[in-house]
Amino acid sequence: MALTISTVTFAAGATKTEIIKVAGNCETCKARIEKAAKVDGVTKADWSTKTKVLTLVYNPSKVKSDDVQKKIAAVGHDTPKYKATAAVYNALPGCCKYR
Repeated sequence: MALTISTVTFAAGATKTEIIKVAGNCETCKARIEKAAKVDGVTKADWSTKTKVLTLVYNPSKVKSDDVQKKIAAVGHDTPKYKATAAVYNALPGCCKYR
């Protein structure tokens, strides 16, 4: 499966929008992924259970996309750049296991 990241920068403000593929399955995953992504500097984090895509709107002067992706991987969900550790992944509820 190919994973891609798209980036759109809006000149009107200091925000950047990225579309990031994030592995997961259900509403429990959605809540966990969005909570992990909502760090200082992130104004929107919306993950779709249907498309497995996170729409991330953030201020790049406050946070980096890589930092957000690391936070998501740290709670058990793979991104194109960062993978959850086996220990964290194995601790996920059964409905959230995607590997």
